[in-house]
Amino acid sequence: MKYYIIAGEASGDLHGSNLIKELVQLDVQAEIRAWGGELMEGAGAKVVKNYRDLAFMGFAEVVKNLGTILKNIAFCKNDIAAFKPDVLILIDYPGFNMRIAKWAKQHGIRVHYYISPQIWAWKENRIKAIKRDVDRMFVILPFEKSFYEDKHHFKVDYVGHPLLDAMAQRSYDDFDTFCAKHQLNNKPKIVFLPGSRKQEIEKMLAQMLKMVAYYPQYEFVIAGAPGQEAAFYKKFISNYQVKLLFGVTYDLLHHATAALVTSGTATLETALFKVPEVVCYRGSFISYQIAKRILTLKYISLVNLIMDQEIVTELIQDRFNEKNLKSELDRCLASEHRAKMLYDYEALIAKLGSFGASRRTAELILADLQVVN
Repeated sequence: MKYYIIAGEASGDLHGSNLIKELVQLDVQAEIRAWGGELMEGAGAKVVKNYRDLAFMGFAEVVKNLGTILKNIAFCKNDIAAFKPDVLILIDYPGFNMRIAKWAKQHGIRVHYYISPQIWAWKENRIKAIKRDVDRMFVILPFEKSFYEDKHHFKVDYVGHPLLDAMAQRSYDDFDTFCAKHQLNNKPKIVFLPGSRKQEIEKMLAQMLKMVAYYPQYEFVIAGAPGQEAAFYKKFISNYQVKLLFGVTYDLLHHATAALVTSGTATLETALFKVPEVVCYRGSFISYQIAKRILTLKYISLVNLIMDQEIVTELIQDRFNEKNLKSELDRCLASEHRAKMLYDYEALIAKLGSFGASRRTAELILADLQVVN
């Protein structure tokens, strides 16, 4: 079979790579062409466009880069047409992928969507396009199945969360070995995860770094984002006692005492490693003003959304300031609050279920193709 996969972000590259590993095990003749990153390429895909070239964040940034986005869409359509895949597999990244889904459906290409667009958060009217353009939807959050099937009468497959797969595949050095390998000291670690895109890192990291002076008994480490250069971070960290590491985010979380995390997939990753965290977010003024008028969510972090209650504190926009950040980080380091958060994390993990999302999704994709071909 021929598979064309589109992932537009670092998390999509990770989950796409694990899906590819399962596809090539089940289909020894699999030919895979993709938009993604180094992980998907390493798993066996021919990557024709790197997700780093696609990462435009927020309403204002999208408008500013509209010309580039339209060129990417045109290139993608032509590339798919030339490749003639048996199936187009879209991974999240809805602003781009929904446009491609519409075109693909019109051209008789089967469309599978892995990791649903978050239409339960905003743009719920996208359900019309999903019903029209998507043949199979594979969802990864427990409440999404009910949202699609009970509210919108659209059948989906709940496959579990692929982060559990990514974590299950890893092994970790002990604390002393890890520290020695990466030239860290033996103090407990507080980790900064300021996001993956330059725009959000610029907004988040400067505020996070103000915490370093308050906690000399801890070592602070920044988890560098895939695709960003060390030089980009240097202009922020040159005056702080902080380490910057790339490619070892899960290792850092495995050994972390607490974390400050920009809203996104990283909030769930941090919780699955059972690390007390503060969730942070600040967007541009225009993006924030638009978003707060159209979002219908009580929470922005996946942890709180899945549990439907505030498990982790969210500091958004003006609340994301030095005073609040220190207060919440103090709570994360206090034994009573830590114990409550860790107890809630166990309930979160139980709710997500077992690992194997990548395998289940690959099996469902192949089963569907065998029926239609």
